[in-house]
Amino acid sequence: MGSTTTSDGALTRLAMRVGRELLARNQRVVTAESCTGGWIAKALTDIAGSSQWFTEGFVTYSNESKAVSLGVSPSVLRSQGAVSEAVVRAMATGALKHSGAQLSVAVTGIAGPGGAMPGKPVGTVWMAWAVKRGRNTRVSADIKHFKGDRDTVRRKTVRAALAGILNR
Repeated sequence: MGSTTTSDGALTRLAMRVGRELLARNQRVVTAESCTGGWIAKALTDIAGSSQWFTEGFVTYSNESKAVSLGVSPSVLRSQGAVSEAVVRAMATGALKHSGAQLSVAVTGIAGPGGAMPGKPVGTVWMAWAVKRGRNTRVSADIKHFKGDRDTVRRKTVRAALAGILNR
């Protein structure tokens, strides 16, 4: 059985690096999480002083909460499914819109062991990052197919999401 804490040294070092980079860029980050259930926010807020660069986190596990809290279109949720590029982009944009941050990271996926569907096996994770510069917002998204049990898929998602912040 895998550990469900962020005491993982590599994850802590990555979160510290993200914090230093955000401070250097004078940016603050907001998270919008589904399959990770707040783990990205926890990894970031485990770092002392994170209030200087972390604004808040949205855990929007249900489709209803994605619509209500982040403004994801219910019709997009129905037509594309929660685990889709359109939804994760809307999550990232919505989190940015509902916070004082300049950068957002959003994740939605199938951590397992159930939930797989045709074309979306367990381990399928969509992630997106939105960056606000003046009046412009740039959103980029990526799909990953992680192998492993639920804990492993979620842990790999957290790491990939944090690493993605460094590339924005």
